[in-house]
Order: sequence, then C-alpha cells, then structure tokens
Amino acid sequence: MSSMVGIYGIKDNLIGKYPNNTHDHNICIMDDGEIVKYLALERYTRRKQDNRLDLFIEDLIESDLDIPKKFDIIFVNSFEGNAFNSKSGKIKFESSRLFPYPPTIVENCFCKLDNIKSYTRFEPNSFLLSHELAHIFTNLPFHGEFLDNSLLIHFDGGASVSNFSAFLYKNRKLHFIEADWKFSQLSKLFYDNALVFAILGENREMHQSVPGKLMGYAAFGTPSERLEKWLIKNSFFKDIWDNPSTFFRSVYDEFNIKLSNFDKKNPFLQDIAATIQLYFEKVILDKLEQLKKKYNPEYFYYSGGSALNINLNTKIVESKLFKEVFIPPAPNDSGLSIGAAAFLEWKKGKKIKPHLPYLNNVGLKYEKLTFEDSLIIQVAHLLLSNKIIGICNGFGEAGPRALGNRSIIALPSSPELTKKVSMECKGREWYRPIAPIMLKSVADKVIDGETYHKLSKYMLLNYTISKKYLDYLRGVIHIDGTSRIQTLDNRDENPFMFDLLSYLYRKHNIYGLINTSFNYRGEPIVHTPEDALESAKKMNIDAIVINYKLINLEGI
Repeated sequence: MSSMVGIYGIKDNLIGKYPNNTHDHNICIMDDGEIVKYLALERYTRRKQDNRLDLFIEDLIESDLDIPKKFDIIFVNSFEGNAFNSKSGKIKFESSRLFPYPPTIVENCFCKLDNIKSYTRFEPNSFLLSHELAHIFTNLPFHGEFLDNSLLIHFDGGASVSNFSAFLYKNRKLHFIEADWKFSQLSKLFYDNALVFAILGENREMHQSVPGKLMGYAAFGTPSERLEKWLIKNSFFKDIWDNPSTFFRSVYDEFNIKLSNFDKKNPFLQDIAATIQLYFEKVILDKLEQLKKKYNPEYFYYSGGSALNINLNTKIVESKLFKEVFIPPAPNDSGLSIGAAAFLEWKKGKKIKPHLPYLNNVGLKYEKLTFEDSLIIQVAHLLLSNKIIGICNGFGEAGPRALGNRSIIALPSSPELTKKVSMECKGREWYRPIAPIMLKSVADKVIDGETYHKLSKYMLLNYTISKKYLDYLRGVIHIDGTSRIQTLDNRDENPFMFDLLSYLYRKHNIYGLINTSFNYRGEPIVHTPEDALESAKKMNIDAIVINYKLINLEGI
C-alpha cells in the first residue's frame, strides 16, 4: 500500500515570481487514512502565508519530512497553473490538462524526484486535484465520512475554475452541482476592495489579513438598507485605490456628510463596514436557501477561506436549514494538502481516521509528554496574579486559529488586561476582539438562550453571553455583546488546557481564559520551542509553558 503525499504549492509564475494571490503553501503525508506529517510552510520559514514551497521542499525531504519509500503524490490546482518545479529542478510536476471543468481529479500526471535522499529517478503515481475539491475534502479528517444527502460547499477568493462550488453527496457518490465566479465580487469585498482597505488603513499586499479585521471592525457599526443600496449602486467603490475623492464626493452628495479622511473612529465608516458584513451574510444565506429548496440536503459541509467568517457561520447554524453544519479547523488554503491526501484515500476506498487539529509537526520531535498537577497549580497561580502566559505544547494547530497548543492565555474578566495582551503584547488593532477558551460544560451555562454547537471546538461561531456572567468575561466580549468561544468537550482533546480550565473553575470560579494566537502582528503562529521563547521575549510575556515545562520570563 502506498502512502499519500498531498501538496499545495502549484505555481506557474504567471504573475511575477511569487504572486500574492497564491499563499499558504502546505504539505501533508497520509498513511492508511491517518495524517502522519503535516506542515503549513509559514510555520517553518517564519514568513506569513508563505508561497515558496519550491525553495524549501528539497531541504524538507532531506531533513524533516520522512516521506515513505513508496507513495502516491497529489498536487492541488489553482488558477495560477498546474506545474511545480523545486529550486534545483530535482522535483518536477506537470499536468497535461489545464483547469479541468467541472472541478475534478486529473490522473496520470508526470512527477519525478531525482537524487533526493534515497530517491533516484523515482516517478510516483501522480495526480492533480482541483482547488475546489481539496477544500471540500479537508472536512474528512476532522469529521469522518460525509453523511448521506449532504450539501458540500467551497467559497473563497479563487480556486481552479471558480470561487464558489457546490456538490451533493448522495448514495456514497459525489454529484457536481455548480462551479462559477458569480460570487467573486462578494468575496472581493473582504480581500480586494479599495474602500474597505482605505477604511482599515491597509495596503493591497495585506489582503490576507483584511477579512478578519473587517469582520471585527464591522461590529462597531449599524447596517442600513439605505447604505446597502448606495454601496451597490456605486459597485462598493471597489476601484478607488488612488482616487478616494470619488467616494468623499458621493458621501456628501448622498448623505450631506463631509469626509476628507478615513478615520476608523468615524461612525459613518463603521456603519459601512457593518453593512458590507450583513450584505455578505444575506447573499450567501439566500444562495443556501435556494440550494436547500432545489436539492433538499439534510447536512452541510462548508470550506474555503470564507468559512472563517464567524458571523456568517453563526447565521448558517441559526438558520436551521440543515440538521448538521460542519466546518474544518483549516478551511482556508492552509488545509488544501490535507484535503488532497484525504480525497485520494477516499477515492481508493480507504476510511479516513478522525484527527484532532494539532497536526503541524514537521521539524518537531515526537515525544510522549506528561505533566504533574503541580504545573497546573503553578500556572493557575500566575494567571490569578494577572500574568500573561504563552503556551507551546506538542504539535501546533492546523489552520489559522490557536486552539490551546500555540496560545497566549490570561484571565478573561479585565478589559485592561485584554488590551494589554492584544495591543501591547501582540501589536493588534484596537477594534479586534479577543476570544476565550472554556470547558463545554461552562459554555453551556454562560451562553444566553442559545444552543452550544460543536463547531466551537474550532473557534468558528459567535455566542451572546448571558448578563449573569458578563462581569466574569468582560475582556472577551466584543462591542456587539458576542464572544467567539472555543470549547473543550473532554480531556482527551487537550489534557493540559482541560485540567487548567477545570482547576480554575472548580477552585476559583474562573469561567474561562483569554485564548489568542501565539504570534506578534504580521508573524506566523510560533512553531518550535525556540520560536516560542524568542516571540515571548519580544512580546514581553510574563511566562511560557513549553512542552509542559514552565519558564518564568519576568526580569529576563
């Protein structure tokens, strides 16, 4: 039996050497339905959203990747092309078919590894998978087999032949519905819209960080139908990159408001952001309602970069259109190699094993780590003294969100402490919220009139906090009264965090902790213990836990 090697690194160099619209290269090795190696390239190179796998793959194979002697290889397509060449040409891949439609798999591609490690002119069975299907099949390692009569949706900035695709899974078969660019302008509101970038003060090269910022900023405003109609009439001012005066004139003509700059504290600009967010939600919800009416699916699987929009995710769950909604922890491009390897295993009839999200493991030693109760007490004592602590235990999380293994934690009750963590330590913007981590049993108590949903395991939903518990959680509640809770259902998911949260709740009535990613603004989440120590010092964090060993950094 061959192992599967999934790679997202396609790049034909059509737009410069390293075009900005390809990003988040990653590689995954799967054996008999289990992920044994996975790496988001940025964690290794320390360059955020790194798209230079061609420069590093040879060294990775020689040192840390441990590719089996026999394997099949599957590359993920993108609208940038179908070829891959490593820096010295020792690895070559190409497909004779360009951009297959509908999104599918291309078999019998050409791939060669030449004189790398023990591979001397090795030509594995090679495949090319559409970007769309790679996104969709990222669900499998975290959910298991698709449930029968399921709607499968990918929605992102751009895949192989679409930015929105839909499939139906019925009778254990995949049925193609549609794939097109009809929602391209909708997704561009978050990553390529001149007005949005101007409001947030971002340049065009920062398009990967803008979606999350816009979502957080939108909470400060109030959407309106009048604003929506005006924005649509003006194509959302999508092309005013070098000429914002067009926007300012239109604001004055329509609303009699004089603007000469983009002040993020301006309520009118906040209302625009809120209106864009609501418009985004309405359009996609309407599309899902249409698909529901036409095909009557019972279950829903959602992936692509747009699946990181917490507000839309929450509306989908609340709509009750589907019996179950599932989104993987790495729905964006960082999970594409996982989806590719899973697809090939699925196509060959293998069962995909369930995985926790802690999969970033290339370059890290596998150790069976244990900890004593004394560590929990020590860390709790520091937290109760309002200290800020970095966590770097075991393997890192797949996807863009820290889920307890690469986290910064602190008490959740103080907005001042939250501000210190977010703005002083991490260098983040004032309008961006901080999320909490808590036990599921505690979340059930603090959520106001809503039903807990298991997607909270991956920090993918918003909840309103009951007034009874506001004082306990002030620091992790956004301006709109919601909180992006991450939950732990049981100890097996993360023993250290589970025991720490249990101790704090049982002994000190602490309902959760701040949980934000362990990285400074503009940098990837830390990967190695060395990364963690360096970043912790840079951010003036008080202490750090590395593989269950506590290091006090005060005074260092």
